[in-house]
Amino acid sequence: MEYTRKYNEFKNIFNPNLKEIIIPGSDIRIINAGFFSDTGNDTFLNKNDKSIPENASFSYPIFVPPDASSRKVILLLHGLNERSWVKYLVWAYSLAQNTESYVILFPISFHINRSPEFWKDPRAMFHNLSERKKNYADVSMSSIANIALSSRLTEDPMRFLNSGYQTVEDIVKLMSLIRDGGHDVIPGGSKVNIFAYSIGAFLAQIILMGNPESLFDDTKLFMLCGGSVFSNMHGTSKLIMDSMAYDKVFNFYLEDFENEIKVKSQFFDFISSSRIGMAFRSMIDLGRFRKFRETRLASLKEQIRSIALVKDEVIPANGIVNTLNYKSSTSDERVQVTDFPFPYTHENPFPLFGSALSNSVDNAFDRIFSSAALFLAS
Repeated sequence: MEYTRKYNEFKNIFNPNLKEIIIPGSDIRIINAGFFSDTGNDTFLNKNDKSIPENASFSYPIFVPPDASSRKVILLLHGLNERSWVKYLVWAYSLAQNTESYVILFPISFHINRSPEFWKDPRAMFHNLSERKKNYADVSMSSIANIALSSRLTEDPMRFLNSGYQTVEDIVKLMSLIRDGGHDVIPGGSKVNIFAYSIGAFLAQIILMGNPESLFDDTKLFMLCGGSVFSNMHGTSKLIMDSMAYDKVFNFYLEDFENEIKVKSQFFDFISSSRIGMAFRSMIDLGRFRKFRETRLASLKEQIRSIALVKDEVIPANGIVNTLNYKSSTSDERVQVTDFPFPYTHENPFPLFGSALSNSVDNAFDRIFSSAALFLAS
């Protein structure tokens, strides 16, 4: 696949407001399906977030394979602070093409089109950015791209967990619809595997470890730039969150969170007693609930693979290796650490170049996604 050419093609044809999108020269098509999130918002959401309608009612794209009777599905989960599907469209197309699967691009709570349009409007957010820099002289990495998320997490670091919890509940609802034959597009009883990137990988690990309603008994998970416990991530980035937000979130979950959940409430009872809650707690730090995490990951050994990148500074390769290959076994194939012969970052592993480097990007993309397709095809 010519990744660079296909990227520009999808950027031009994708429209989340269309019910169906025809892909020129391909039997694969895109359907934008509707979803309503009816998680217990009164219990789990920040009070200022309950009135954001985009987070409750939204659409999500499904890449439909040529054989619509296929009973194979790949759920694709994105990274933190994404505001558009553009980056992921070729990823989904490649997986659909090479595995003959339906590929669902499902947005994390308050991301992509589950957030107000003005959060990604440079003019609308410029004042917020100026105020933040004026009020906090020591803050670094603040940008138009990350000001909405940075401000929200600084105000309330519990939003990180709340957003994840709502997304888990939404995915459980979606998977139940597929299992029971209630989905409008995907055949009932289809097997669902997961391709997850960055914070989406963190979320997917927790889902498999918690396995709500036994929906993920046989699910395979392929991760790109993900697989580490939270404490080994470094989220300060102009495309993710600024230094103040990262410090606030990091300190809260590493130092304060376990004391917070001792407060009796419906939410904290859930976090402290459910397997999903325990999975989240065990994925905060290598030393936290180690036995639970390692036992669950051992049981998932054949179901999980991860590709880490040498120059990834946000979720470094050693954090992924230390989390998944905790026995330091050289025979453990769960993590492959690789590098690319062109400049890249965690946030943009497959950059666009107007030069011969584009061929190198195309080749790297094919190598990674061929591995993913081989693992997720069954």
